[in-house]
Amino acid sequence: MKYKVGYTTGVYDLFHIGHLNILKRAKEMCEYLIVGVSSDELVRYKHKKPVISFEERIEIVSAIKYVDKAVIQENMDKMAAWKRYHFDVMFVGDDWKGTNKWNDLEKDFKDIGVDIVYFPYTKGTSSTLLNQVLIKLRNE
Repeated sequence: MKYKVGYTTGVYDLFHIGHLNILKRAKEMCEYLIVGVSSDELVRYKHKKPVISFEERIEIVSAIKYVDKAVIQENMDKMAAWKRYHFDVMFVGDDWKGTNKWNDLEKDFKDIGVDIVYFPYTKGTSSTLLNQVLIKLRNE
């Protein structure tokens, strides 16, 4: 079954193959893919600091052929995103599966006909790992 509109979000800082894999897999499952890119303020709210500015991150994501529309993600409220973009599937990393927050969201989304599809992360690649390598290289 191919969904009509898909939605996924992320920081997309230090864009890497894991990001590309998620976007490619998501696009294979929907006709139109909307990607929320976290604002710099939202990243800082989560006690992190983006390496690449929001303006550059959203430009990078917008240029990916699998992405039909890149939008700003200013908060973590996925239901508000649904009210704005009317997607019928949300794609999420599988590290969230089974958490209280996502179990509740699955129920809420099910009530309005939205599925959640969990994707495994690409092994050996993450923005956190890339940041750690950069810090180590800077300190040598």
